[in-house]
Amino acid sequence: MSFSGFPVAALDFYDDLEMDNTRSFWEAHRTTYEESVKAPMTALIEELAPEFATEGRPAKVFRPYRDVRFSKDKTPYKTHQGGFVPAGPSWGFYVELSPRGVRAGAGIYEASGERLAALRAAMADDRTGPALRRALTTLEKAGFEVGGEQLKTSPRGYPADHPRIALLRHKTIVVGRDHGFDPVIHTPEIGALVRRDWQALRPLVTWVQRALA
Repeated sequence: MSFSGFPVAALDFYDDLEMDNTRSFWEAHRTTYEESVKAPMTALIEELAPEFATEGRPAKVFRPYRDVRFSKDKTPYKTHQGGFVPAGPSWGFYVELSPRGVRAGAGIYEASGERLAALRAAMADDRTGPALRRALTTLEKAGFEVGGEQLKTSPRGYPADHPRIALLRHKTIVVGRDHGFDPVIHTPEIGALVRRDWQALRPLVTWVQRALA
């Protein structure tokens, strides 16, 4: 199946699921999910993976079920569909469909222990840290939003007046851009827009890859 866009039925499905997040609704509309959400997302990821995937790391379309074991919110289904092309264990390229439309992004989505220490060391290093700051500034100027989990205070071992202290507070870095629910998302052109976004985000992913290699 070639990617031809996300149908209107996909957005309608998630609009309704937000109102009725139950197994009975899901079972009654499973075919809509399979045909209007999962199938086009799979086609898009398969189309983009050859250009962006790191060898040996398969792309994925995420399962629709929520992990409710440790959550107060026991609704069983995610109200969005994500697709991921990995460049490393927890970093790579992401695309999401939700009632708010399509969002494309990239970054490092989990870092802890030795991985977080290595990430911060690269941020602090005057040979590598400025390149990350420049890459993020370029992306912000191009209309991307920089986010991710951050500490409210300085991380242990780094002074509060470090020139890149704002970066060092990050535990994750995710950068993305919304394409909303404009008519373009119902056409193959949204695939080209996601591809261009990922191409713009590649310097960020490459920096993370080198920092954590």
